[in-house]
Amino acid sequence: MKKLLAALLAASFLSLPPAAAHGADDAPAVSAKGAVLMEAETGRVLWERNADEPMLIASTTKIMTALVALERCELDQIVTVDPAWTGVEGSSMYLKPGQTLTMRDLLYGLMLASGNDAAVALACVTAGSVEAFAELMNEKAAALGCENTHFSNANGLDAPDHYAGARDLALIAREAIQRDDFRRIVSAKSYTVGENTYVNHNRLLTECEGVFGVKTGYTMAAGRTLVTACEREGLTLICVTLSDPDDWEDHKALYDWAYGEYARDDVLAGLSWSVPVIGGTAEYVTVASVEGLSVFHRDGDKIEVRYELPAFVYAEVEAGDRAGQAVAYVNGQEAGRAELVYIQNVPRAPAAEPTFWQRVRDFFDKAEESGVF
Repeated sequence: MKKLLAALLAASFLSLPPAAAHGADDAPAVSAKGAVLMEAETGRVLWERNADEPMLIASTTKIMTALVALERCELDQIVTVDPAWTGVEGSSMYLKPGQTLTMRDLLYGLMLASGNDAAVALACVTAGSVEAFAELMNEKAAALGCENTHFSNANGLDAPDHYAGARDLALIAREAIQRDDFRRIVSAKSYTVGENTYVNHNRLLTECEGVFGVKTGYTMAAGRTLVTACEREGLTLICVTLSDPDDWEDHKALYDWAYGEYARDDVLAGLSWSVPVIGGTAEYVTVASVEGLSVFHRDGDKIEVRYELPAFVYAEVEAGDRAGQAVAYVNGQEAGRAELVYIQNVPRAPAAEPTFWQRVRDFFDKAEESGVF
């Protein structure tokens, strides 16, 4: 019977009319060769430029390095520095052979000081070698749906087989900022290990309202790379720019534009549905969303809501039970989903001569018990 009911699931679309449009694309001009502005909650892209072009990403690589290490290691794990981890090319947290510190210390040195030596240490402690760690990074990237990314090291030094697209970097950052430990690290202004105090390279922590991370990067070949995350009024956006000589100002401009142009509205406010009830004291039961469904959109966007509900339900029905779901789309991209529940009780009707639908249900119940279905 359950298989039959699943086959009878009903799905419909509700289209909401767009308001007057501002124009095709009035986003601010930016200097980046590749870029994306993404809504963190849903992964919906608000604006992009060459977002899927694989490019050198420099130290923004370390977002994935930190994510993989955090997933596999304990922050309080004690580490003794191997001489092979020191003297790495480029930026450094200045590890010394035989030095004792924690994985937490290494992660702060990685994300604040952009320590290439910290990246090597984290990779070797986590996976045994940089090569093995890079395999873990690539596995994680694939799991996140990254299609234009490949890692060959943990620190972002230029290599032909080390690259990512702006969209993929945003997906990686989106996953990372869901971790409280990651957010604490990338939002810290400074951190001290022994006699060394590391200062966060991310200027936007103090120069742009709401920014709480994530990572800067630079090499001669890659140019300036920057991934940031910003939260205003409960909404988090992620911005990625690659090969951008004016990245600080470009991130500020994109955030100010997005938060100024877009608004949140509950697309389910005042809406309810009725589902037929079989064998109950009422013919229908009302269905609605308890928490609503807020969608981030701008004037001119096409908003659609798809709701999935059963074609009918058998009594008894209890208020609060899940009935289905509603999924909102803005310009064809998923923008949020909400659970739909029954908002009233419908008890079984008093015993009487079986109705046609009750006889149908009994038939399928018996058939299922006998193995016909």
